Amino acid sequence: MMSKIGINPANSIPGFYTEQSIFLTGATGFVGKVFVEKVLRSCPDIREIFLLIRPSNKISTVEKFEKMLRSPLFDRLRDERPSSFNKLIPISGDSSEEGLGLLPADRQTLIERVTIVVHNSASVKFNDTIKYAIFVNTRSTRDICVLAESMKNLKALVYVSTAYAQTNCHVVEEKVYPPKANWRKLIKIVESLDDHSLNIFTSKYMDNAVNTYVFSKNLAEGVIQDYSTSLPCAILRLSMVMPAISEPYPGWTDSVNGPLGLYILGGKGISHVVYCGRNVCHDWIPVDVVAKSLLQVIWKRGVTTVMPDTAPLVFNCSSSNEHKMSQQTNIKLAASNVREIPFENIVWAIDTVTLDNHIVFYILFMLWQVFPALLMDFILKCFNRKPMLFKLQKKLYVTNWAIKYFSFNEWTFDNTNTMALNETVPPDNEKEFKFHLKVDQYDYLRSALLSMKKFFFNEDMSQAGLSAAKAHSRRVHLLAAAFKTCVIVGTLWAIYHRKIYSFFLLFHLIYTFHLTMS
Repeated sequence: MMSKIGINPANSIPGFYTEQSIFLTGATGFVGKVFVEKVLRSCPDIREIFLLIRPSNKISTVEKFEKMLRSPLFDRLRDERPSSFNKLIPISGDSSEEGLGLLPADRQTLIERVTIVVHNSASVKFNDTIKYAIFVNTRSTRDICVLAESMKNLKALVYVSTAYAQTNCHVVEEKVYPPKANWRKLIKIVESLDDHSLNIFTSKYMDNAVNTYVFSKNLAEGVIQDYSTSLPCAILRLSMVMPAISEPYPGWTDSVNGPLGLYILGGKGISHVVYCGRNVCHDWIPVDVVAKSLLQVIWKRGVTTVMPDTAPLVFNCSSSNEHKMSQQTNIKLAASNVREIPFENIVWAIDTVTLDNHIVFYILFMLWQVFPALLMDFILKCFNRKPMLFKLQKKLYVTNWAIKYFSFNEWTFDNTNTMALNETVPPDNEKEFKFHLKVDQYDYLRSALLSMKKFFFNEDMSQAGLSAAKAHSRRVHLLAAAFKTCVIVGTLWAIYHRKIYSFFLLFHLIYTFHLTMS
């Protein structure tokens, strides 16, 4: 079938998107925003993009939409194609509500006009209650499919999943897997039972799933499998999403989730010990690669004839063995970058070590992070400032344990289908839609941390600003060296004079901290 401009959609990705209407959930998230920017910039003839945005008590849907567009992410688009923003249509809704919380009029508009559905919204917290996780990640997927069945001109429905939905498989292939439970029954159960009853039976429902996030995303893939018999479905599984390689800017990110958050805390002098498998390598994928891959998958699904009982197309958006580097090496590279171009107002020396022994981690966390945080909070109180560092350390401690399963295990995500699809990008479209995974790790992390300085912390990137940050960093490192020297000398003195009670005091402080964290 030929498009309006006479181009075969199978031979042109922009041609396929001509006059198409997209319905996108999770539009204000990290991946959602980058996808929106990429579509508007590389598919100029797209008809419109409906964005499902959840209002809150403090900010309306429109205000949230306008705030999103003020992001520096869209600066390039503002310069090159400012009129394209008129194609964005915010729709008020909530993925945690039944029927997505859509108004009847908005629902009817989507049914009549949408041709492509991208279900990207999710709650990525590992400690959500099973009820909330099922509502946001599983039931919303069912409701998306129910809505899509009413769309007469639907060409593709792509579900954005996680590569970690199959944590029991250390080699995750690009195929559908049986869900861990019956998603229909689980939705009915969480809708009918109270929170107390659900908490009691959570472990039973979750089987061997790591947490409610992984469990609910696994069930959501089961939803897509079942509805693929009547809908043109595809599943795009993402590994850890990291800053952009090049688009719209090298290193672009406004998210501190995942490893980048640890790099930033280390770069600010707040985190000094990380509990993880030092030689474990994690799969990660740049967010601009995700956007290109998502556009490719939609295109592939849209131009492929769907037969009855067709299984969904499955793609693992991962780097596979392309970025093979241990967590220890990654943290060292990040620290090296931050020492060269430090963040402003660092609180302590940049010195992070990785530990795989929980006892050693516990002791060093106390000595290197908790005690200094308590001291700094005391100083802040003396100057009538709000203490915050101990509270932050408590969150950091809990986070280290929450991600322990992922920090000590390694998976291989087969990306054969994804890379094969990337090779089918028409030659005329390669510049805008084909991705390349090979990057220099040092330069990549440098770009990401510079992006964080500029876009997330709004730091002064002029030569004077960078010089001031370096000068402050040198002073802090000298102070930290002096402090460590005093601690070492004091410890040796205590041992020499047999001040055994000092060790009992240290043990008591550690035990007290354990009770505080529990």
